[in-house]
Amino acid sequence: MNLAVDVARHAPSQAQRAWLKRGLVQPGGKLPLFDEFGQHIDIRTIRVCVEQGWAEPWYPNPLKPDWDVCKLTIAGREIAGSQADVIS
Repeated sequence: MNLAVDVARHAPSQAQRAWLKRGLVQPGGKLPLFDEFGQHIDIRTIRVCVEQGWAEPWYPNPLKPDWDVCKLTIAGREIAGSQADVIS
């Protein structure tokens, strides 16, 4: 069974969209591990974005294997570049 088919698609939250937008200006669409205040990006934000197909794992970090290094997907670029507001 394909897990991607079973995942319900939804609009990204403000936190998810903000994280995705930061990848638009990075080489290769690399997504940050830390926010603008130096805090780790919430792992739930990362996991939901990966599950939704907006981000994908890029490479393992041998120094910090518990850190998820991700990059934008084509769908993630579309979401991040979208000017549509998130419906509350």
